[in-house]
Amino acid sequence: MKELAERLTRTHRLDAAGYHTLLAECDDTTLALLRDYAVRTAHTQFGRGIYVRGLIEVGSVCRNDCLYCGLRRSNTQAERYRLSDEQILECCREGYAAGFRTFVLQGGEDAVWSDVRLVALIRQIKEECEGAAVTLSLGERSRESYEVLRQAGADRYLLRHEAADKALYESLHPSDMLWERRMKCISDLKELGFQTGVGMMVGVPGQTVESLVEDLLFMERINPEMIGIGPFIPHRNTPLGEHSAGSLRMTLLLVSVVRLMFPQALIPATTALATLAPNGRREGILSGANVVMPNLSPRSVRSKYAIYEGKASSGSEAAEGLAQLEQELNEIGYHVDYARGDFER
Repeated sequence: MKELAERLTRTHRLDAAGYHTLLAECDDTTLALLRDYAVRTAHTQFGRGIYVRGLIEVGSVCRNDCLYCGLRRSNTQAERYRLSDEQILECCREGYAAGFRTFVLQGGEDAVWSDVRLVALIRQIKEECEGAAVTLSLGERSRESYEVLRQAGADRYLLRHEAADKALYESLHPSDMLWERRMKCISDLKELGFQTGVGMMVGVPGQTVESLVEDLLFMERINPEMIGIGPFIPHRNTPLGEHSAGSLRMTLLLVSVVRLMFPQALIPATTALATLAPNGRREGILSGANVVMPNLSPRSVRSKYAIYEGKASSGSEAAEGLAQLEQELNEIGYHVDYARGDFER
């Protein structure tokens, strides 16, 4: 196991059998070693700074019916909202004044976010917030749409692949959501020059070590700039609501492995980690993560963006808690880095 950990650190790659062994047989000693190597790798690339991104959850309306998501269209108990353009711009203004230089516009797949509207919004953000990066996370769109948004100035796009294992993907989504289309969207984003983010939940029903190995091999092939890995957390008003949450341990193991595979990638300590465990974000950083995403959304809507239950969105998870975040990072030898933190190969 130590030899595998050292080879991954040195070469950034293993074969499928090597990944399988690491994930299936990792004992506490090996996990500690992997996390140590991952943190050292992150320090070499990024120093002790943790990039902050201002998260703006633009709307909870979604046309999809994913089996795990509290925003699924069949959830009649969900509280729906859409932010106005002015509300989004005001979030950006407040965030920019606080030091944020990246804004992440995230929402359900909703036809209200047309190309025309988004182009105007992106341009306005770029005009008012000089030098800031705009990241979008608005689901599957046509290649033509992605191209228009890229030309308008969008820098990054987050679209989790959810599962490289086609059968697992299909078990988590309705029949009108095609695995092939998700893969095509990710390919389009890469080809159009977006800094592209993928990722998956750890511990979804039906996930196996073999399917996680497929995820790692998929990421090897596409070489993403951003990778989001968080534990599955159920929502009671979904078909998967009775299943247990994913494993913190396995999530941290995967964050470490992915850091060693992709030394320069932007890897968040996700909100799901902070929701699953009080020290989840801290443990994510101590596994090689280098990004956090405090919530800039209006306080009145934060609880309504309920992909899963109990989502952390206050305290140091919120934009107004930056001082608390700085203190928490200082306690483990890190500090907030407000730079855009663009990926560089």
